[in-house]
Amino acid sequence: MNLMENVDLIIHSRWIVPVTDSATILQNHAIVVKDSRIVALLPQAEAKQQYVAESVHNMGEHCLIPGLINNHAHTAMSLFRGLADDLPLMTWLNDHIWPAEAEFVGDQFVESGSSLAIAEMIRGGTTCFNDMYFFPDATARIVDRSGLRATLGMVVIEFPTNWASNVDEYLHKGQQLHDRYRNHSRIQTSYAPHAPYTVANSTFEKIMINAEEMDLPIHMHIHETKGEIEQSLSEFGVRPLQRLKDLGLLTPRLIAVHMTQLTDEEITWCADAAINVAHCPESNLKLASGFCPVAKLDNAGVNVTIGTDGAASNNDLDMFAEMRQAALLAKAVSGDASAVPAHRALAMATINAAKALGLDKEIGSLEIGKQADIVAVNLSDLETQPLLNVVSQLVYAASRDKVTDVWVAGKQLLRSRKLTTLSESTIIDDAQNWAQKIGQKSI
Repeated sequence: MNLMENVDLIIHSRWIVPVTDSATILQNHAIVVKDSRIVALLPQAEAKQQYVAESVHNMGEHCLIPGLINNHAHTAMSLFRGLADDLPLMTWLNDHIWPAEAEFVGDQFVESGSSLAIAEMIRGGTTCFNDMYFFPDATARIVDRSGLRATLGMVVIEFPTNWASNVDEYLHKGQQLHDRYRNHSRIQTSYAPHAPYTVANSTFEKIMINAEEMDLPIHMHIHETKGEIEQSLSEFGVRPLQRLKDLGLLTPRLIAVHMTQLTDEEITWCADAAINVAHCPESNLKLASGFCPVAKLDNAGVNVTIGTDGAASNNDLDMFAEMRQAALLAKAVSGDASAVPAHRALAMATINAAKALGLDKEIGSLEIGKQADIVAVNLSDLETQPLLNVVSQLVYAASRDKVTDVWVAGKQLLRSRKLTTLSESTIIDDAQNWAQKIGQKSI
């Protein structure tokens, strides 16, 4: 008589897209989870014969995918959603966002904004995000409470903010954050210098030394607008990427966000240095910042990932929409309809982002031994019929409201569209209270 193995979780589903390669789609399989990790992917009949679980989910006409990874976000800025829309980047920042931050941003603001953002991301199938914002300890508390996974940026900028008064204080507070969460199973840190135009060479040198010693990513806005290029040429005599190259910052630990203004030579530098690019298509479109040459970067072998940016400039944290826009924009910008096919866009939102964060041995694909970060997408509705190509439907037809269930490290954070670790009503009430305060000041 064969003894059945006890496990924590079994999820049966019509389809599983593991994102291990462009072709593999498993049908009528199950994912078996024990101690937060995937221990088996096998046909449903075999799973029923070999395993018994505390929790069993029969997902019917659903597709299981790896949790989506938002590789660039400013989560707390969700409370500025709808503030100062339809303006160019520097006008938006200088005249509206930075003054609003000076007025409102503090520990409680960031905790409330992060709660709103994290709840939105969970409901949209995002299981990990790469954040860049002030008061990251407040965001960390919500990440810890929610069960989500995050890389939290240790922000550095030359001018004083409500978070810190000078570079040394930014670096010190970042070190404190890192030390506090260095052994956390779902929270890691990165250095997050804001941008070349707001960070001095001497500060970059300190960050590089620390990042090497601590083996951390460096997450930064780079080449976001034409104006940024012109400012750098005027001040430094070179384009920002040349300046960073001369400083030695082009390394595999760099996550370069936006990258809308690139020459062919600069693309070669990116490939040679094995940097990572975080493409934010919707934010770039809304701010008229330009077009990231995703197809050229991808063809050159650069690891391209996808981020939403903040909800203040997007105005959502919808990774399904970003995948679709990334694929469509790549085709339009390159003039090549075969650029960034659906499976490539899904990889950019999962395994590519995991690689950029140094987490590809843990997350980003559904494989035995990896963390059970899993998203169930309902493909039975009329909007995704007829179902001729599963990955195509995920990227080009499905939307985030098709996400029904989400697990991170085997823990269920969303069940039939309902949050299990956060209170939706409390988050909405809190957001509405902040809206009154912000609205009164901005009138």
